[in-house]
Amino acid sequence: MNKVLIIEDDINISELERDYLNLNGFKVDIVRTGTEGLNRALYTDYDLVIIDIMLPEINGFEICRTIREKKEIPLIIVSAKTSDIDKIRALGIGADDYLTKPFSPNELVARVKSHLSRYKRLKGEVTNSAVIEINGLSINTKSRQVFLYNKEISFTTKEFDLLVFLASNPNIVFNKETLFDRIWGDEFGDIATVPVHIQKVRKKIENNPSEPKIIETIWGSGYRLNKKSKG
Repeated sequence: MNKVLIIEDDINISELERDYLNLNGFKVDIVRTGTEGLNRALYTDYDLVIIDIMLPEINGFEICRTIREKKEIPLIIVSAKTSDIDKIRALGIGADDYLTKPFSPNELVARVKSHLSRYKRLKGEVTNSAVIEINGLSINTKSRQVFLYNKEISFTTKEFDLLVFLASNPNIVFNKETLFDRIWGDEFGDIATVPVHIQKVRKKIENNPSEPKIIETIWGSGYRLNKKSKG
Protein backbone atom coordinates (compact mmCIF):
# COMPACT_ATOMS: atom_id res chain seq x y z
CA MET A 1 0.00 0.00 0.00
CA ASN A 2 1.39 3.40 -0.99
CA LYS A 3 1.89 5.90 1.81
CA VAL A 4 1.04 9.56 1.22
CA LEU A 5 1.83 12.50 3.49
CA ILE A 6 -0.45 15.56 3.40
CA ILE A 7 1.00 18.79 4.79
CA GLU A 8 -2.03 21.06 5.06
CA ASP A 9 -3.31 23.36 7.84
CA ASP A 10 -6.89 23.51 6.57
CA ILE A 11 -8.63 20.63 8.35
CA ASN A 12 -11.55 20.40 5.91
CA ILE A 13 -9.30 20.23 2.85
CA SER A 14 -6.82 17.77 4.33
CA GLU A 15 -9.52 15.41 5.58
CA LEU A 16 -11.31 15.53 2.21
CA GLU A 17 -8.02 14.68 0.45
CA ARG A 18 -7.37 11.87 2.93
CA ASP A 19 -10.84 10.37 2.55
CA TYR A 20 -10.65 10.22 -1.24
CA LEU A 21 -7.13 8.80 -1.16
CA ASN A 22 -8.17 6.21 1.44
CA LEU A 23 -11.05 5.14 -0.80
CA ASN A 24 -8.52 4.54 -3.55
CA GLY A 25 -6.30 2.33 -1.44
CA PHE A 26 -3.73 4.81 -0.10
CA LYS A 27 -2.50 5.04 3.48
CA VAL A 28 -2.50 8.71 4.44
CA ASP A 29 -0.98 10.78 7.25
CA ILE A 30 -1.86 14.43 7.85
CA VAL A 31 0.23 17.10 9.55
CA ARG A 32 -0.78 20.71 10.15
CA THR A 33 2.47 22.69 10.37
CA GLY A 34 5.43 23.19 8.09
CA THR A 35 7.97 22.12 10.72
CA GLU A 36 6.27 18.85 11.53
CA GLY A 37 5.56 18.20 7.87
CA LEU A 38 9.18 18.65 6.86
CA ASN A 39 10.41 16.39 9.64
CA ARG A 40 7.93 13.66 8.76
CA ALA A 41 8.74 13.88 5.05
CA LEU A 42 12.48 13.65 5.64
CA TYR A 43 12.58 10.97 8.31
CA THR A 44 9.60 8.74 7.47
CA ASP A 45 9.24 6.67 4.33
CA TYR A 46 6.49 8.08 2.12
CA ASP A 47 5.83 7.36 -1.54
CA LEU A 48 4.46 10.86 -2.27
CA VAL A 49 3.95 14.16 -0.44
CA ILE A 50 1.15 16.71 -0.97
CA ILE A 51 2.18 20.18 0.22
CA ASP A 52 0.20 23.38 0.77
CA ILE A 53 2.15 26.62 0.28
CA MET A 54 0.71 28.79 3.05
CA LEU A 55 1.63 26.90 6.21
CA PRO A 56 2.50 27.85 9.78
CA GLU A 57 6.24 28.04 10.64
CA ILE A 58 7.71 26.90 7.28
CA ASN A 59 6.08 27.60 3.92
CA GLY A 60 5.49 24.98 1.27
CA PHE A 61 8.16 26.30 -1.10
CA GLU A 62 10.88 25.80 1.51
CA ILE A 63 9.52 22.37 2.42
CA CYS A 64 9.53 21.32 -1.23
CA ARG A 65 13.06 22.62 -1.78
CA THR A 66 14.43 20.83 1.29
CA ILE A 67 12.74 17.51 0.54
CA ARG A 68 13.97 17.60 -3.06
CA GLU A 69 17.55 18.02 -1.88
CA LYS A 70 17.26 14.74 0.04
CA LYS A 71 14.70 12.60 -1.78
CA GLU A 72 13.38 11.88 -5.28
CA ILE A 73 9.80 11.00 -4.32
CA PRO A 74 6.96 12.79 -6.16
CA LEU A 75 5.94 16.14 -4.66
CA ILE A 76 2.61 17.80 -5.44
CA ILE A 77 2.02 21.43 -4.49
CA VAL A 78 -1.60 22.33 -3.66
CA SER A 79 -2.29 26.03 -3.30
CA ALA A 80 -4.80 28.85 -3.66
CA LYS A 81 -2.07 30.84 -5.42
CA THR A 82 -2.91 30.91 -9.12
CA SER A 83 -0.17 33.04 -10.69
CA ASP A 84 2.23 31.58 -13.24
CA ILE A 85 5.12 32.92 -11.16
CA ASP A 86 4.15 30.71 -8.22
CA LYS A 87 3.74 27.69 -10.48
CA ILE A 88 7.10 28.23 -12.16
CA ARG A 89 8.77 28.77 -8.79
CA ALA A 90 7.30 25.53 -7.43
CA LEU A 91 8.40 23.53 -10.48
CA GLY A 92 11.80 25.19 -10.38
CA ILE A 93 12.53 24.05 -6.84
CA GLY A 94 11.59 20.46 -7.55
CA ALA A 95 7.81 20.04 -7.40
CA ASP A 96 6.45 17.49 -9.84
CA ASP A 97 3.03 19.08 -10.09
CA TYR A 98 0.98 22.13 -9.05
CA LEU A 99 -2.73 21.89 -8.31
CA THR A 100 -4.77 25.07 -7.78
CA LYS A 101 -7.51 25.30 -5.16
CA PRO A 102 -10.41 24.70 -5.40
CA PHE A 103 -10.00 21.38 -7.18
CA SER A 104 -11.82 18.12 -7.65
CA PRO A 105 -10.72 15.46 -5.14
CA ASN A 106 -10.93 12.94 -7.97
CA GLU A 107 -8.46 15.03 -9.96
CA LEU A 108 -6.04 14.96 -7.04
CA VAL A 109 -6.35 11.18 -6.83
CA ALA A 110 -5.74 10.91 -10.58
CA ARG A 111 -2.59 13.02 -10.33
CA VAL A 112 -1.31 11.06 -7.34
CA LYS A 113 -1.79 7.80 -9.23
CA SER A 114 -0.13 9.21 -12.35
CA HIS A 115 2.97 10.43 -10.53
CA LEU A 116 3.37 7.23 -8.52
CA SER A 117 2.95 5.10 -11.63
CA ARG A 118 5.56 7.08 -13.53
CA TYR A 119 7.96 7.12 -10.58
CA LYS A 120 7.76 3.33 -10.26
CA ARG A 121 8.31 2.85 -13.99
CA LEU A 122 11.36 5.09 -13.91
CA LYS A 123 12.86 3.35 -10.88
CA GLY A 124 12.53 0.00 -12.64
CA GLU A 125 13.68 1.33 -15.97
CA VAL A 126 16.25 -0.87 -17.72
CA THR A 127 17.95 0.11 -20.96
CA ASN A 128 20.09 -1.95 -23.30
CA SER A 129 23.04 0.33 -22.62
CA ALA A 130 23.29 0.82 -18.87
CA VAL A 131 25.95 3.54 -19.08
CA ILE A 132 26.01 6.53 -21.41
CA GLU A 133 29.41 8.19 -21.85
CA ILE A 134 29.26 11.65 -23.38
CA ASN A 135 31.04 14.99 -22.95
CA GLY A 136 32.84 13.94 -19.78
CA LEU A 137 29.59 12.62 -18.36
CA SER A 138 29.04 9.04 -17.25
CA ILE A 139 25.32 8.33 -16.83
CA ASN A 140 24.32 5.00 -15.30
CA THR A 141 20.69 4.46 -16.23
CA LYS A 142 20.28 1.49 -13.86
CA SER A 143 21.68 3.00 -10.68
CA ARG A 144 20.51 6.47 -11.78
CA GLN A 145 23.88 8.01 -11.02
CA VAL A 146 25.66 10.77 -12.91
CA PHE A 147 29.40 11.44 -12.84
CA LEU A 148 31.09 14.46 -14.38
CA TYR A 149 34.80 13.75 -14.82
CA ASN A 150 34.49 11.02 -12.13
CA LYS A 151 32.78 13.32 -9.61
CA GLU A 152 29.25 12.26 -8.73
CA ILE A 153 26.52 14.88 -9.16
CA SER A 154 23.07 14.66 -7.61
CA PHE A 155 20.04 14.94 -9.90
CA THR A 156 16.31 14.95 -9.15
CA THR A 157 14.12 12.41 -10.94
CA LYS A 158 13.01 14.77 -13.69
CA GLU A 159 16.47 16.30 -14.16
CA PHE A 160 17.94 12.83 -14.58
CA ASP A 161 15.26 11.73 -17.02
CA LEU A 162 15.72 14.88 -19.08
CA LEU A 163 19.50 14.45 -19.20
CA VAL A 164 19.22 10.77 -20.16
CA PHE A 165 16.77 11.52 -22.95
CA LEU A 166 18.95 14.26 -24.45
CA ALA A 167 22.15 12.24 -24.02
CA SER A 168 20.50 9.24 -25.67
CA ASN A 169 19.61 11.40 -28.66
CA PRO A 170 22.65 13.68 -29.16
CA ASN A 171 22.76 16.38 -31.84
CA ILE A 172 18.99 16.22 -32.31
CA VAL A 173 16.86 19.31 -31.63
CA PHE A 174 13.76 18.79 -29.48
CA ASN A 175 11.15 21.47 -28.89
CA LYS A 176 9.60 22.07 -25.48
CA GLU A 177 6.41 20.23 -26.39
CA THR A 178 8.29 17.05 -27.31
CA LEU A 179 10.44 17.14 -24.19
CA PHE A 180 7.41 17.71 -21.99
CA ASP A 181 5.65 14.77 -23.63
CA ARG A 182 8.64 12.43 -23.32
CA ILE A 183 9.64 13.31 -19.75
CA TRP A 184 6.34 14.18 -18.10
CA GLY A 185 4.14 12.03 -20.34
CA ASP A 186 0.48 11.97 -19.36
CA GLU A 187 1.12 13.73 -16.05
CA PHE A 188 -0.61 16.99 -15.31
CA GLY A 189 1.74 19.94 -15.45
CA ASP A 190 2.88 23.07 -17.21
CA ILE A 191 5.16 23.19 -20.24
CA ALA A 192 6.98 26.06 -18.50
CA THR A 193 8.72 23.40 -16.42
CA VAL A 194 10.85 22.37 -19.42
CA PRO A 195 13.13 25.46 -19.62
CA VAL A 196 13.26 25.53 -15.82
CA HIS A 197 14.61 21.97 -15.73
CA ILE A 198 16.96 22.61 -18.67
CA GLN A 199 18.52 25.45 -16.70
CA LYS A 200 18.84 23.31 -13.56
CA VAL A 201 20.64 20.57 -15.53
CA ARG A 202 22.94 23.13 -17.14
CA LYS A 203 23.98 24.45 -13.74
CA LYS A 204 25.19 20.97 -12.86
CA ILE A 205 27.08 20.04 -16.04
CA GLU A 206 28.15 23.24 -17.80
CA ASN A 207 31.34 25.17 -17.08
CA ASN A 208 29.38 28.37 -17.68
CA PRO A 209 25.60 27.81 -17.53
CA SER A 210 24.94 31.30 -18.93
CA GLU A 211 26.85 30.31 -22.07
CA PRO A 212 26.01 26.60 -22.39
CA LYS A 213 28.13 24.44 -24.67
CA ILE A 214 26.66 21.01 -23.91
CA ILE A 215 22.91 21.61 -23.87
CA GLU A 216 22.38 24.31 -26.46
CA THR A 217 19.33 26.46 -27.09
CA ILE A 218 18.41 26.51 -30.76
CA TRP A 219 16.35 29.67 -30.90
CA GLY A 220 12.89 29.14 -32.33
CA SER A 221 13.34 25.38 -32.36
CA GLY A 222 14.24 23.95 -28.95
CA TYR A 223 17.20 22.30 -27.25
CA ARG A 224 20.01 20.02 -28.38
CA LEU A 225 22.69 18.11 -26.52
CA ASN A 226 25.86 18.76 -28.51
CA LYS A 227 27.91 15.57 -28.51
CA LYS A 228 30.91 17.26 -30.12
CA SER A 229 31.25 19.74 -27.28
CA LYS A 230 34.28 19.43 -25.01
CA GLY A 231 32.32 21.04 -22.17
